[in-house]
Amino acid sequence: MQSYPEPLADLVSELAKLPGIGLKTAQRLAFHILSMKDDEAIGIANAIVNAKKKLKFCSVCGNLTDVDPCAICADPSRDHTTYCVVESPKDVVAIERMREYKGLYHVLHGVIAPMAGVGPEDINLESLIHRLSGSDEANEVIVATNPNIEGEATAMYIARLIKPAGIKVSRIAYGVSIGGDIEYTDDATLLKAIEGRREL
Repeated sequence: MQSYPEPLADLVSELAKLPGIGLKTAQRLAFHILSMKDDEAIGIANAIVNAKKKLKFCSVCGNLTDVDPCAICADPSRDHTTYCVVESPKDVVAIERMREYKGLYHVLHGVIAPMAGVGPEDINLESLIHRLSGSDEANEVIVATNPNIEGEATAMYIARLIKPAGIKVSRIAYGVSIGGDIEYTDDATLLKAIEGRREL
């Protein structure tokens, strides 16, 4: 990027740090931002600064929020008997988008990954145990971690911790996606789909 003036090169470099943004996309975004009206570009910059300054993690569930506790934890109409354990706040957004799940959440902010040096003490697990032990209503924990090695290990670890308390622990189902073709589905996914079958 030696042909760019330094401020433009810096902008491209910073944009390229975003996930899924390669150098060419970062260049396109940088030129687009520069072509915007000043107030529009300043609006984007202010939104980033405000999000960084005002958002925090809910002290109850660990979700992103601008008020504490978050709106979900503070909502008395939510089902306080069911807890959905997810890896990140993005997962809460995805599940809420369905508009079907009415229970509470708990965000781990990661998964157990021994190869990466991440143990149970490095994720938001202790507060989940504290929440469940302090609740008279909790009767099911849905573990909605990703279906990979780390997600499975985390799910198994959570189940071993919680089951002795008499709380049901379930795992989200996964398998062949809606609209997918069985013919093109990998073996591991097909196996999970067969194992997770249900009666019609």
